[in-house]
Amino acid sequence: MRAQTVDVKVSTGRILCCTVFRAGGKKLLAKGHLISEDDIRILESEGMDKVWVTELEDGEVSEDEAVSTVAGAMGCGCYEIRLAAGGRANLHATESCCILVDDELLRQLNCTSSVVIATALNFSFALAGQRIATVKSAPFAVAKDQLEAITSILQERGPIIQARPVRNPMIGVLYSDPVNGDRARQLFENIMKQRLERFGVGANFVLACVEDDAAISKALQHLVRSKPSLILVASTTAPAGPEDAIGRAMMRIGGQMERFLAPVEPGNLLMLAYKEEIPIVSAPGCFRSAKPNVVDLMLPPLLARYRVSTWEVACLGHGGLLG
Repeated sequence: MRAQTVDVKVSTGRILCCTVFRAGGKKLLAKGHLISEDDIRILESEGMDKVWVTELEDGEVSEDEAVSTVAGAMGCGCYEIRLAAGGRANLHATESCCILVDDELLRQLNCTSSVVIATALNFSFALAGQRIATVKSAPFAVAKDQLEAITSILQERGPIIQARPVRNPMIGVLYSDPVNGDRARQLFENIMKQRLERFGVGANFVLACVEDDAAISKALQHLVRSKPSLILVASTTAPAGPEDAIGRAMMRIGGQMERFLAPVEPGNLLMLAYKEEIPIVSAPGCFRSAKPNVVDLMLPPLLARYRVSTWEVACLGHGGLLG
């Protein structure tokens, strides 16, 4: 990149090195702007005959081309790219979605000196139109070989960010109590409704039962037959582990226990199992209050039909202190 002062008349196709202001102080053309024939007429009408510009040299690409290339290669799913001034490209969700981020790959690419990327948090929920990531380049130009190195890593390692759509999920809810399941429903149903509404969904199948192995197993089997995207178990008791009634019932219907205990407060006693592709989540105490807890962290990926692993639950510890 070579910077120089040139006559306005010969500045077409070159990039402004600094912002140009009118005599009264109002911005005329922004730094990084590519000068056109129309711009020359505007500059001359303001009495300017010289401008400070730069032009690309061999082996360089413009900042806009660089960020557009990276933005197009770094993600997948329901998003669109919007160029912004100053060598920036923003990624915006086109529908409600869960954001999945490859933290290790993001850190690796952010160690380069030419382009940096910022994303929304992993497992976060985004509405249509919401910005989910941004790409910023070094001013004016990026070395072509550096850009090719970045795109090569992305092609080899896969996307940094996924915008996984949340499309009409069906939610099953089971309320349980050692004495009367309806008691749990009365205690928790309003909070459950508030929590689900944050993500634009509601409960489609709702049951209540006494908290013993046989009753919970029967209720879970009934909900599974409805083929929901997700089953939430709201119990008035706190399990000591998968050996308690809810965990035993999950196993009794053929579920696979994925994880017990989450490094999240509130919500340490999370229990996550899968009956084939249907996740079953028990989070005792988390439906007593609408304050953020582990359920709010787990809902976006599960609503997007993403299979959360025990490793990914373990990774929630960084930032897991919610209150």
